[in-house]
Amino acid sequence: MLVLMDAEQLAARWRERLESWAIPDEILAKAPVDPWSHSPQRFGTRTDRALAEPDDGPTMRRLAEALPEDGTLLDVGAGAGASSLPLRGRIGHLYAVDTSRAMLDGLTARADKLGVPVTAIEGRWPDVADQVPVADVSVAAHVVYNVPDLAAFLRALDARTKGRVVLELTHRHPMSWLTPLWQHFHGIDRPVRPIAEDCVALAAALGFAVRVEEREAPLERFSSLEELAASACRRACLDPARADEVAATALELGMWPVPRDRWVTIWWE
Repeated sequence: MLVLMDAEQLAARWRERLESWAIPDEILAKAPVDPWSHSPQRFGTRTDRALAEPDDGPTMRRLAEALPEDGTLLDVGAGAGASSLPLRGRIGHLYAVDTSRAMLDGLTARADKLGVPVTAIEGRWPDVADQVPVADVSVAAHVVYNVPDLAAFLRALDARTKGRVVLELTHRHPMSWLTPLWQHFHGIDRPVRPIAEDCVALAAALGFAVRVEEREAPLERFSSLEELAASACRRACLDPARADEVAATALELGMWPVPRDRWVTIWWE
């Protein structure tokens, strides 16, 4: 009972900390575009790079060593398939879950070209968990910071996996790099937590025998200052016409080049 209570408290704390990242209504109302949206094109580019330049980091290693030949792989928050399609030589069937139909269409097109059988499920996990069979291995990469009810998410992922569950996430919230710009343009301090350790603590409290590995991110966040400025305008609810001003501010604040993230791999059997 003590472990259950600890898990409940940690789950509540995760939700509260994640909710603290909400953008104030008065700022959100003036946003030119949805600041939380993701670009299918950007995700597709990342997948193509992952296919062309295979990553030998801990996430891919832990997946590859646990996935049997012609095994079934569940990818939750699959995007365009960057964390699953590189395993194309071992996948017997891929079950890809994502809230974005455009992302899933990109994944399916790539899977077809690679000869990977795929079932795409549009929806939010764990709401659609009953639509997928139990898989040999599962992965959820760069998803958990979008999940308020993380305990339910992890329990469902474990329940739908026969073997190994693998999570990948940044050490800090993926929007943390924007903190100086939020302070400069809006006078707002962004939160610090949740961080990866909070996810690890919750998973352990749920009874999973978690193991953790950490490394420097294999990719730069942005390839140019202009790309940073365009992203910052969208994420910080600023008019795209202010991109030059944002770029100049980023330089003044010492934000360019952006330091690489730390990526954390969490896994259990």
